[in-house]
Amino acid sequence: MEAKLKKLLNQAKDELGQIKDSQIIADLKNKYLGRKGELASLLKDIKNVAAEERPVVGQIANEVKNELVNIFDKLENSINQGSSSELDFDPTLPGTRRELGHLHPNTLVQAEIEKAFAQMGFTVFDGPQLESDYYNFTALNIPADHPARDTQDTFWLDDGNLLRTQTSNIQVRMLEKYGAPFRGIFPGRVFRNESTDVSHDHTFYQLEGLLVDKGINIGNVIAVMKSLLSAVFQTEVTVRLRPGFFPFVEPGFELDIKCLVCEGAGCSVCKQSGWVELMPCGMVHPKVLENGNVNSSEYSGFAFGLGLTRLVMMKYKINDIRLLQSGDLRFLKQF
Repeated sequence: MEAKLKKLLNQAKDELGQIKDSQIIADLKNKYLGRKGELASLLKDIKNVAAEERPVVGQIANEVKNELVNIFDKLENSINQGSSSELDFDPTLPGTRRELGHLHPNTLVQAEIEKAFAQMGFTVFDGPQLESDYYNFTALNIPADHPARDTQDTFWLDDGNLLRTQTSNIQVRMLEKYGAPFRGIFPGRVFRNESTDVSHDHTFYQLEGLLVDKGINIGNVIAVMKSLLSAVFQTEVTVRLRPGFFPFVEPGFELDIKCLVCEGAGCSVCKQSGWVELMPCGMVHPKVLENGNVNSSEYSGFAFGLGLTRLVMMKYKINDIRLLQSGDLRFLKQF
């Protein structure tokens, strides 16, 4: 028995002498030291050894096992150290942070606006980008023969639906669902079939707002808009109201802000005027309230359509709207 144990040890040493592969070492370790390995098989025969010889054989068996364990440990450490040096790994060097993406400037500004409106009691709603003619036009007091449709060249589908041209499409949907009083904003992407230039694109973002309650007047519109712009730009913004026509409001206004790209001096973004048309607004037309099943003799309200993409341009002084949807990482990494 003693001779078999020593033979096993010498055999293992011979096999391990030239091994440099970690997988082969693992296989040999299992062969000699595993639960069903050769050492375990030999130890099962101790019961056949004479009683007076068992203590000596047992001691030799432990010495062989310990020596094999030490040999395997040294080999494994040697292989691991060799791999590290081959990879030229220096554990004292600082780690390299993996580059992650970040929010698009449109999303950043939209989040600021949503926060500002939430503080004024508005709820954020979403709606379909593929819309019916009724909710995009007719329900907003723009019937099929209305000339206002000519200003929005539209992407039509074969089934008569369209890609929405404005987030106003959610107004009547919300009034039908929630009734009055109502206070909400509707941010989202809109589409128009038009030529592109530095201030126009076929795909851009708007943010529609609607407030319906008793006793609402144009003073509420101005107060809400000024609160919003102060929150977004973190400063007082110069604004002006001009009369404007929109079928779903009466009276209607154009709210402009002094161009923040050129500080009012005149540039391609503001078409050399010093002012940027930012949001049409006004008192909700009684017909729109009626289409939403709201009693127009009891309730009034205001609506506004904020050019979210143009607001982004003003905030970050971007001189070409097409950059925002270009996918150019050189541009986007600046934010």
